[in-house]
Amino acid sequence: MSEKLNVAVVFGGKSGEHEVSLMSATNVIKAMDKDKYNIHMIGITKQGKWMAYKGETDKIIDGSWEKEAVGADRDETINLLFSGLFSGNGESRIEVVFPVLHGPNGEDGTIQGLFEMLDVPYVGCGVMASALGMDKGLSKQLFCDAGLHVGGYAVVLKRDIERDIEPIISMVEDKFTYPVFIKPVNMGSSVGITKAHNREELEKGLREACKYDRKVIIEEGINCREFECSVLGNNDPVASGIGEIIPSHEFYDYEAKYFDDGKSVLVIPAELPGSKVEEMREAAVEAYKALDCCGMARVDFFMDKETGDIYINEINTIPGFTKISMYPKLWDAAGLSYSKLIDRLIELAIERHNE
Repeated sequence: MSEKLNVAVVFGGKSGEHEVSLMSATNVIKAMDKDKYNIHMIGITKQGKWMAYKGETDKIIDGSWEKEAVGADRDETINLLFSGLFSGNGESRIEVVFPVLHGPNGEDGTIQGLFEMLDVPYVGCGVMASALGMDKGLSKQLFCDAGLHVGGYAVVLKRDIERDIEPIISMVEDKFTYPVFIKPVNMGSSVGITKAHNREELEKGLREACKYDRKVIIEEGINCREFECSVLGNNDPVASGIGEIIPSHEFYDYEAKYFDDGKSVLVIPAELPGSKVEEMREAAVEAYKALDCCGMARVDFFMDKETGDIYINEINTIPGFTKISMYPKLWDAAGLSYSKLIDRLIELAIERHNE
């Protein structure tokens, strides 16, 4: 083992959140303590090609890193994985992986399984928690089993939507009142999400969600405020304070999250009674434990504006790490800086692997 820890930051990926990953990875790499870590940058293209990159960090965010990266075809990818970086005892062997991948093939347990097979510590949740956290339907079932409060929802298959959409529309209209939200079950960053105020928008939203997943979830619309809580730890997770999102669009969609030039507002700490803050913090930890998470996750909440009831919306096992992302901002507000947060996540990865 070298004096510095060899850490591979893996970014990009085949999902619809590829660009968000590039933004997150750029910030992670810049914040890492270069006196502590030898950083190996490994990018995955939208076509699924793994490439080793040694250029300037700023070229990651706009995708120009691919022009300078090495490793394009399947054989070179296999060599990258198994001949040197992730095997043997050389000084350059990767000792920890920091996956900064959002969405399918990065946040859903697939790449975590690869790291398990390679027997290398990695930041974040394990295979099962990652898979469950990615599936909005299954995670809601587990939240319900844990006694947590979730809004009304229904899950339908893309196959059934494409075969005959009318019975699904009728089911939604019988179960809910407009507006409703339609989402791909296994996506994040609000990719593929629409809000339907009527039957025409519902049909359009169902077909839009089908572009991203084989399962679609329909959720009741709640007149709410939106809050987020960051959780950190393995066996004894701790919750941050609470942050509120005031979106620039009708809801916090992909454009509002990343491309609205700061018009969406993150309020940290959220303006809430202390009892509501503690209720969310406790629920965040319970949700984390319900999915057997480790390392990190961000738990998202709704609070009904009229009743004050709190609902868990979802959990994100690789939350955004962009300069505007809530996860690192909440910990910074709690006194844990971005670079120290990265140190802690790497420590937790090694701790879990050793355990």
